[in-house]
Amino acid sequence: MKKQVFKILAKINKVVLPSFTKKQLDISKASKLQLAIIGWRAFITLRALD
Repeated sequence: MKKQVFKILAKINKVVLPSFTKKQLDISKASKLQLAIIGWRAFITLRALD
């Protein structure tokens, strides 16, 4: 059940949150908010794949 929740969150993230790789964002120049979004997306994606 937990995995299903993370899969749903991953789909929501894909639709709602911006993709910084498509915008070719340089991580060294990213703002704290952008870094937080990157971290959140990575956290959810890893949990959905486990």
